[in-house]
Amino acid sequence: MRELLYGRQPVRETLRARRRQVFKLLLARGMKPTDILDEIGILAREARIPIQEVDRQQFDKLGGELHHQGVAAEVSGYPYLELSDVLAAARAANEPPFLLLLDHIQDPQNLGSLLRSAGAVGVHGVVLPGRRATEVTPAAVRASAGAAERVRVALVPNLVQAMERLKADGVWLAGLEALPGAQLYTQAGLVGSLGLVVGSEGQGLSRLVRDNCDFLIRLPLYGQVESLNAAVAGAVALYEARRQRDAAIP
Repeated sequence: MRELLYGRQPVRETLRARRRQVFKLLLARGMKPTDILDEIGILAREARIPIQEVDRQQFDKLGGELHHQGVAAEVSGYPYLELSDVLAAARAANEPPFLLLLDHIQDPQNLGSLLRSAGAVGVHGVVLPGRRATEVTPAAVRASAGAAERVRVALVPNLVQAMERLKADGVWLAGLEALPGAQLYTQAGLVGSLGLVVGSEGQGLSRLVRDNCDFLIRLPLYGQVESLNAAVAGAVALYEARRQRDAAIP
């Protein structure tokens, strides 16, 4: 399967990561030189990737309504990993696993934002269910500003089964859900082997996923807003986990 990635940052990160096969680089004719365009060209030439200049009008037709920034790349499909690969990455780093599990996120923009936050805090991997959820599409890569190309993402057939396997490996699962009995996120223990579980935009965590979490955490809401966007809430919780993990290092 081939995909078309748009945007300077997503294309540059794809070329830097070297996890996908890049078949062709497309550049809009007549663009002013910039540092990022120069780097994209250098990376493409080093990898011997064909570079094609395209008239701006033709480029606009290819990109449709997207703000393509005059750069696109024809690439192979997203390089998903196995759950075992994600755990192996933690072992290789000699660190307790730090994972993000997403329960049926539907919006590519939210997925992209969560992948960007996950990459920023240094998770060992992100776990996605293979059904009833968005995958790492070009839109998600763009929303992540290319960070999706560097984050390890495992695509699993069944999220609950993946959670059971992680628990058997000693990973504690914290579900992000504002329910009675949920711990305030700053008071919960988010160190050690941890998987943070974030639910879908409208429904939150599904019942089976929630029941398989070891504990629930919540974010406080002080105004009249009843909930936070999934990507925003996930980012806040990820950074708190990162803060606690750093504080626990002797």
